[in-house]
Amino acid sequence: MSGVHRVEAGPGGGGDRAAPGGSPPAERVWYASYGSNTHLARLRSYLTGGRAPGGSRTYPGCRDPRPPERSVAVELPGTVYFATESPVWGGGRAFYDPAEPGWVWARAHLVTAGQFADIAAQEMYRTPGTDLDLTPVLTGGRTRLGPGRYETLVHPGTVDGFPLLTFTAPWRLREIEWCPPSAGYLRHLALGLLEAGAWRPAAIARYLAALPGAAGHWTAADVRRLLAGGYGDGGTGGAAARRAEPGR
Repeated sequence: MSGVHRVEAGPGGGGDRAAPGGSPPAERVWYASYGSNTHLARLRSYLTGGRAPGGSRTYPGCRDPRPPERSVAVELPGTVYFATESPVWGGGRAFYDPAEPGWVWARAHLVTAGQFADIAAQEMYRTPGTDLDLTPVLTGGRTRLGPGRYETLVHPGTVDGFPLLTFTAPWRLREIEWCPPSAGYLRHLALGLLEAGAWRPAAIARYLAALPGAAGHWTAADVRRLLAGGYGDGGTGGAAARRAEPGR
């Protein structure tokens, strides 16, 4: 099993950050994915363009379509939860609340600052091609680019000397109604964590089934079946779906 980089929270809610002023702009950053982009097959559609397996959206891709230089398993302070409804997958989307107690299992991809900007733009339903000024998030730990979901940048800390960045919604875990994720979406997340090589299938299944929005709808056994290829690519799946099946 591969090792996990644990990013410890600092006084401002994140780990070590760049010092304000005098620091050169980051040319490479870790993009920390805690949702379906943990899975490299899913991330590829953001990098090279196209449609992810099981998805309904075609992505324009990045200016620089190269794969990540490295991908590593990370644990971030906070909690992941599922909310809103994805037009790509159906069901809830993953969001990150760094202020909640707990640890998030994620995968960090080492990319250029331009690639991170283009990935973020596609998540925000914007046109990729414009670099982001990362100074506010690198010095303050958090910056809001807009009111929508995935329009808030978060800098939890650093890994191997490179800043680690992700994006989430501006609201908190308990400020929005939770929504269970679909089978196709949850499978990408589960496969990405498994691909990271740091966690065993049974542990991944328990972790995902316990997340707010998934808990009560997905069991650890359900997630294990997703990893084994069950439930197809769509639908909410899980315990709730099985209860609704005729004869059960």
